[in-house]
Amino acid sequence: MAATLFRKVDYPLSKLIEDIDIGEIGLPDIQRPFVWGNAKVRDLFDSMYKGFPVGYFLFWANALGDSGRTVGVNSKQKAPRLLIVDGQQRLTSLYAILRGQKVLDENYQERPLKIGFRPLDQAFKVTNVAVERDPEFIADISLLWAGEESRNRFVRGFIRRLREHRDVSDDQEDALTERIDRLYDLQNYPFTALELSETVDEEQVADVFVRINSQGTTLNQADFILTLMSVYWEDGRQALERFCYEARRQPEGEPSSFNRFVEPAPDQLLRVAVGLGFRRARLKFVYNILRGKDLETGEVSSERRDRQFEVLKEAQEYALNLNHWHDFFKALLRAGFRSGSMITSKTTIFYTYVMYLIGRRDFGVDHHRLRDLIAAWFFMCSLSRRYTSSPESTMEADLALLRGARTADDFASTLTRIIRDHLTDDFWRITLPNTELDSSSPYSPSLFAYYAALNVLGARALFSKLQTADLLDPDMKGTRAPVERHHLFPRAYLKREIDGDDRTINQIANYAYVEWPDNADISDSPPREYFPPMAERFDQAELAKMMHWHALPEGWHEMDYVAFLEERRRRIAQVTKEGFERLAPVGGSGS
Repeated sequence: MAATLFRKVDYPLSKLIEDIDIGEIGLPDIQRPFVWGNAKVRDLFDSMYKGFPVGYFLFWANALGDSGRTVGVNSKQKAPRLLIVDGQQRLTSLYAILRGQKVLDENYQERPLKIGFRPLDQAFKVTNVAVERDPEFIADISLLWAGEESRNRFVRGFIRRLREHRDVSDDQEDALTERIDRLYDLQNYPFTALELSETVDEEQVADVFVRINSQGTTLNQADFILTLMSVYWEDGRQALERFCYEARRQPEGEPSSFNRFVEPAPDQLLRVAVGLGFRRARLKFVYNILRGKDLETGEVSSERRDRQFEVLKEAQEYALNLNHWHDFFKALLRAGFRSGSMITSKTTIFYTYVMYLIGRRDFGVDHHRLRDLIAAWFFMCSLSRRYTSSPESTMEADLALLRGARTADDFASTLTRIIRDHLTDDFWRITLPNTELDSSSPYSPSLFAYYAALNVLGARALFSKLQTADLLDPDMKGTRAPVERHHLFPRAYLKREIDGDDRTINQIANYAYVEWPDNADISDSPPREYFPPMAERFDQAELAKMMHWHALPEGWHEMDYVAFLEERRRRIAQVTKEGFERLAPVGGSGS
């Protein structure tokens, strides 16, 4: 029989809370976004009160717990002996309630966890205004453990306030007191923990987690690294959280990570720092490096760990620099992307940011040249869905190609070569029009790349004097968007004329950006009716440019619909290529 990888340990809840307080158990989630809803916390306490089992905890013994290290606040007395692998949200709920602590929601807003208890019928409720006003309720059960009053004084106070509203008999008082005492005694509720040995590595931990908790979210390497950061570099972990918090709030004149492209998560920013610091995309290797493990001998060294954490610290500080962060987004604007609504892969944003930082810090590429190069790189990655399938492996290969680079020219030529290898003549002439654009998806990367190309080219919206880039400004918000996607051959018309299905009607090649008043005026009119009067607004030169930008062939409004789609797809591909080539990164210094 194989040796077990764990031991079973029983804890009363009060001991778990005490061990978190002194740092015996590392609970990083108390400082991370809390994803459980209040109703789930209510159900947890209801089940405990009724004596039901509520699950176990899975801990991992910390082999690297040297003295002086702490998790969370500096007042903790010792390094964590145990890191929690499974049950984090449950233990966070218990700790927050019994200690009266607030948690962070998914928007990094502090909020209290307030659960009410009605002793009369032993009911738990999520606290709201009605609960707070109802004298039958203990509106916040946290006060029973985390308040300033003793249990006896708390009970007497509750009975006194209840008597101000109704009569309470001696028998009722005894029953109410007994039920509050039962609630108070939940601090002694028994939990079972499985403690994995310190000899178990992170792959085995993840495997154990998946095997015994099929309902849980599969652990990934980012989870492990973020936990390591909580143990050995809490300031760095907090910096990631703070950066993510600020990115979700529009500032009032203060420097901030807020932007119109992405609301980052800590694990995404971690990938950026890892890519810059270690030139790796597979976090599996980085986790072992940060543990201080020699990948050849398997030996773990605290000195090696500290050296590697210094590399991560420098990289993260560079990545979280607000000047670098916002200058990077100028490259996305240069590529024609106005906001996150035009981007189908957030991973592409972060991996492109890695390339930007490497070019800036490690190769000293001139910032004008770098902006055009990164703009072209992002355009290519978005259009080709480069980081959609197996993103870690793809990025690992991209970073590997940079290992022989020594100069800014080497860096630029490497990225340029990758771009050329993917956006070939055959791609523009065959793949894009015949495969990628032959779609009805409203969130197609090829469609957004075409819109980005229109922005790069300074194109105007169809039938408008205003540029698409201005009309796509994410700060322009009304009851209707300034510019709308219009069916060139309207839906009702096609339903009537060709009895088309949704895929046929909603083809990418049947869409164009128009201002919303024009879209309303056109309504269900066929193009042979609405196009001639719309065209009369413009002189011949303006009309010719507009027809070119919007990939409309001569006499398109009289064409057979299927033939129109085929021709317009070809023209959209050419306009997209024209916009991409305007970025001019290939071999040159940029503009």
